[in-house]
Amino acid sequence: MKKLGLGYYEYVETDYPHLHGLSEIPDALVDAHLKLYSGYVKNVNRLNRSLGEAEPGSPAWSELHRRMGFELNGMRLHELYFENLKPGGASASRDIGEFLSDSWESVAAWEKEFRAVGAMRGVGWAILYRDPSTDRLSNHWIDLHQNNHPAGFTPILLMDVWEHAYTGMERARYIDAFFANLDWEEVEARLKSED
Repeated sequence: MKKLGLGYYEYVETDYPHLHGLSEIPDALVDAHLKLYSGYVKNVNRLNRSLGEAEPGSPAWSELHRRMGFELNGMRLHELYFENLKPGGASASRDIGEFLSDSWESVAAWEKEFRAVGAMRGVGWAILYRDPSTDRLSNHWIDLHQNNHPAGFTPILLMDVWEHAYTGMERARYIDAFFANLDWEEVEARLKSED
């Protein structure tokens, strides 16, 4: 990340070569998804440069700020999503089961609810969050990247359910493929980093 001045930064696109070879998610679909992510990084950098040049408080500056939430969250949510996937996934540990069972009656109950959130009509994200005030986990539907995030909560597990994530697949099949490639070790690392 390079500072552009006045609190604005230029972000560097992250490379995700580990995403090739995902079970049931074709590499061509992964490549298209990564290209979309690249666009978010470019748009964030364009907005930051434009914000650095615009007069604070002007109508142009205000509109740039309004757009930033969509682009920046689009970039960050994709990074977290890509990081919690790997070919063949990784099994959930006993610790994960305990975390989930503290908020649901069982891991199966959590998974049923998370899948249902991901299957909801519309485009957006299914995200498992951790509430730092109560240490409880909860599932949420996020649309348009910047809407509906619970303030202060930490995203722990993310599933992209915009159509670009599963083009050419039925959503239910994509959700199955997502779980088959879910890297529970990454999810556990996120949980433990919040302890």
